[in-house]
Amino acid sequence: MSLGRLRELLSRSEPTLCGWSSLADPVVHEILLGGFDALILDGQHGLQGAADLREGCARAALLGKPAIVRVAPGDLALAGRAVDFGASGVILPMVDNADDARRFAKALRYMPGGMRSFGPTRAADLFKMAPRDYLAAADDAVLSFAMIETANAYADLDAILAVPELGGVFIGPSDLSMALGGGVLDPKGEATDRAIDDIAARGRAAGKAIAIYALDSADARRYAEMGCQLIGIASDVAILKAGCARLVAEFRG
Repeated sequence: MSLGRLRELLSRSEPTLCGWSSLADPVVHEILLGGFDALILDGQHGLQGAADLREGCARAALLGKPAIVRVAPGDLALAGRAVDFGASGVILPMVDNADDARRFAKALRYMPGGMRSFGPTRAADLFKMAPRDYLAAADDAVLSFAMIETANAYADLDAILAVPELGGVFIGPSDLSMALGGGVLDPKGEATDRAIDDIAARGRAAGKAIAIYALDSADARRYAEMGCQLIGIASDVAILKAGCARLVAEFRG
C-alpha cells in the first residue's frame, strides 16, 4: 500500500467507508479491514492504548488499508506517535477554534512548515520506503482531521477551514447536537442535519476533506448525499450488540 492511499480513496466519487474500532483485539481489526475501505482506531473513547494503536496501524498497512487514529482531546504527542506508527490520518476531538486546528495540523507536518519530530522508522518500514523518501512524501500524504463538534468550532468554521495545513474536518453528530441544542442528545435530528449539511458544503468549498461518524447505514447514506467523503459506520461494539440482538430476536420471534 502506498503512503498516499487515503488521499487516493478520498479522490473517488464514492465515499470511503471506514470500520470503527473501539476494541483492541487484532482479530476484530482484521475483520473490519476485510469489509471496509479503511480502519478508524478510537484512542479517545475506545479501549485501546498506544501499543494497541501501534499494532492496529501495522495490521492495516500490512493488509493494504489505511488506518486513521482518533486521539484524546489536545493529545498532540499521541497524534505524532500515531503517524510514526503508520497512521495515514489523525482525528483530533474537541477542536474549538482555528488556533487549535493550526497547532494540530502543524504537529503532523515536518519542519519548516510544521512541528513533527523526525523519527518515522516504523512507518517507513510499513510503507516500504527509505526514511528520506517518507520525509519527502509525508506532509502531503498524512491527513489531519479537526473534529467539528462544539458550538465554538461551528462558529469559527470558516477560519478553521482556512488553515492551509489542515487536511479536513470530522463531524461528530452526537456532541454537535448537544452543543447546538442546549445539551440535548439528538444526532439524527433536523437541526443537527442542517448543521452537518452546512459544514459539509462549506468544507467542500474550502477544498477540505469532509468526514463524519454515522450510527448506521441509513445515516451514512444521508451523509453521503450531503457530500461527506469519509464515513465511519457504527463501531465494532455496536455491530456485535446489533448482531446478538438480531439473532436472539429471530430465534424467539
